Amino acid sequence: MGFWTFVSRIILKNRILILFLIAGATAALLTQTKYIRISNTEANMLPSDHPASLKYDKFLKIFGEEGNLIIIAVKDSSFFTPTKFNNWNALSKKLDSFKEVDFTFSLGDIQKLKKDVVHRRFVVEPLYNKDPKTNEEVAKITKVLFQDLPFFDNFLYNKKGKTIRTLIYLKKDIVNTVARKDFVLNQLNPIISKFEKDNNLKVHVSGMPYIRTMNAESIVSEIGTFVGLAFGVTALIFFFFFRSFRATLIAMTVVSIGVMWAFGIIGAFQYEVTVLTALIPPLIIVIGVPNAIFLINKYQQEIKNHGNKAKSLQRVISKIGNATLMTNVTTASGFATFIFTKSQILREFGIIASINIMVIFVLSLLLIPIIYSFMPIPKDKHLKHLETRWIEKVVLTLENAVRFHRFAVYATTLVIVIVSMIGVYMINVSGSLIDDMPKGEPFYKDIIFFENEFGGIMPLEIIIDTKKKKGVTNLSTLKRMEKLDETIDEIPSLSKSISILNLVKYSKQAFYNGNPKYYKLPTSQEKNFILAYTKNSNTNSNFLKNFVDSTGRYARMTTFMKDIGTKKMNRIEERLEERINKVFPKDKYEITYTGKALLFLKGTKYLTKNLVISLSLAILLIALFMAWMFRSFRMILISIIPNMLPLLMTAGIMGYIGVPIKPSTILVFSIAFGISVDDTIHFLAKYRQELQANNWKIKKSVYLALRETGVSMFYTSIVLFFGFLVFTASSFGGTIALGGLVSITLLFAMVSNLVLLPSLLLSLDQNIANKKVLKEPLIKIIDQEDDN
Repeated sequence: MGFWTFVSRIILKNRILILFLIAGATAALLTQTKYIRISNTEANMLPSDHPASLKYDKFLKIFGEEGNLIIIAVKDSSFFTPTKFNNWNALSKKLDSFKEVDFTFSLGDIQKLKKDVVHRRFVVEPLYNKDPKTNEEVAKITKVLFQDLPFFDNFLYNKKGKTIRTLIYLKKDIVNTVARKDFVLNQLNPIISKFEKDNNLKVHVSGMPYIRTMNAESIVSEIGTFVGLAFGVTALIFFFFFRSFRATLIAMTVVSIGVMWAFGIIGAFQYEVTVLTALIPPLIIVIGVPNAIFLINKYQQEIKNHGNKAKSLQRVISKIGNATLMTNVTTASGFATFIFTKSQILREFGIIASINIMVIFVLSLLLIPIIYSFMPIPKDKHLKHLETRWIEKVVLTLENAVRFHRFAVYATTLVIVIVSMIGVYMINVSGSLIDDMPKGEPFYKDIIFFENEFGGIMPLEIIIDTKKKKGVTNLSTLKRMEKLDETIDEIPSLSKSISILNLVKYSKQAFYNGNPKYYKLPTSQEKNFILAYTKNSNTNSNFLKNFVDSTGRYARMTTFMKDIGTKKMNRIEERLEERINKVFPKDKYEITYTGKALLFLKGTKYLTKNLVISLSLAILLIALFMAWMFRSFRMILISIIPNMLPLLMTAGIMGYIGVPIKPSTILVFSIAFGISVDDTIHFLAKYRQELQANNWKIKKSVYLALRETGVSMFYTSIVLFFGFLVFTASSFGGTIALGGLVSITLLFAMVSNLVLLPSLLLSLDQNIANKKVLKEPLIKIIDQEDDN
């Protein structure tokens, strides 16, 4: 008795017990869904020991969490009226009252720095003493703001665009907790909406805590949409092919249980829901339905052949079980390679996806035969799809291409390879923090608004280590920082920087009675006078703490980046590095730059390299798998070539249409390769069976294998194509790219496996299909049982 025959008997004899066990396991896993939670921290694609991660950790140790700033802004000429002007400042005070907020800074909080000659010190006085009541009073305030206080330019206002903004600093200990999400969704957003309605003003909101919260909400909202779409589309296609409500219901029941298990397993591992793990439940539907197609199609073919239900169910498991196991193992392998990327978000995705793919295989193999065992034999109307003429015509067309036009097949393949290679050389490597965010969402449009008005919202931090206490306040250090600041100003993708320079320049302006033309660094002579005033003052201490550490050794320069890719960032780094090397002697200073946006860009480059390794590993694993099954190097080539060609074609298309290589698109190749190899395994498994049944006659075996597996391969490929196409309905650019590119790749793979694969088998003839190669492989793809 073969192994799979034994398995089939165990399943069918213990069907009641198996159903109870599955029901119990499903109930247990559903209890784990309470542990599912949305990620409140930012995914770091770099390992913790990467130099860029170490620099960022050092920055956090010196200056604390950087991503705690939420910004709100208005750009409207009607703002400069007493009612709206005062309401804006009242809004700031209201937000300042929440426990989650450390402090807010708005127009009403501006304190002008003034010189107190009597006490030789600087003192502060408010920009205005009472709320303005007339347009003239508002105009007077704004005139002083725009003309006399350059310290606040690009900080609280944009002089050119007359844009006004308020800064909301959250408490640093809540930035990576659920309290941040609750504040944004339940407090900030409703208050902003009410303010907009009451004042007829459009308020733009941004800042990393806000972006992260709204982005996470978009991810959550799409999970249900994708599950529903994937379920509906695959069910519709399944019914179109099988024309049976019963078969459709059985298939959808199995994948529904698989989705429940997927949610339960995510909860059991207590992994946070990310933009990738959110794809797993619909992914299980898309990958699970092809399992059902092969099993149900085989069952119906057996019923049509001999009408014996018990024998048909046993053969579904014994004949298809092993081949289906192999296909799911290769698919799972494509996802499992992400485990080796050293990126937490990808590692978790790889673990959960590969486990769930094997789970849906087991559920399909157990439930489909068991459910059919309780049902009457399918009627003739349920089997009519097996004789569908248009499918037969499609398969016959493919067979004719293999039989009579092999030269054209190879010539077309060669042309495709050449054209695709040209496209590959046109691909760019890129990626940015907001590149894949939903571009139709208001928060994304606000990001663009702040880029245009203030130069960006993604912080780039430059740390100056003077290597000695109080080294920051040396005039020579300040002058070096100013030269670096001038370089930053010259770079269009960066905003004006904020640092101790601003405060020192403001102090000189105050020393000269607030004259804005003196808003610049003091000379060595002036420094001594101004320093005497500064020592006697107790103003702007909070500002100083944010940009100079307590020892005076480290200074921080903060600039904000626009949405730039890795190439632009590399050029910016080179330009800054060139200036730093000229201005800061390495024996006296150590300069580093960091920040979450830079960390992401570094992570993109690192991850792209690791995912290329991951794809190579997937190809190697599957090649070894083929070697284990067939013990033939030539058979490895025959199985790999038809699946490498679609990847090359997709890469070429990416180059021609300008889709860059980034984390979301590089994922496509490992996933698509793991899935497309499934068709190869099914075809070769049937081919081997036909060789044994037809006394090793190559041509006859190839054509018979093509006719029988062609229909199932066509069905599953169409389901996979439209199933992955569902992801293009996403608002996330990365998910759209993933869905669209995988769909195209799998469509190419279907044609390649149905045309190029059999052509290669026929051309290589006896060199492949000899008894020494295919006789008794280490793992039997099909149990050698007499079909009669």
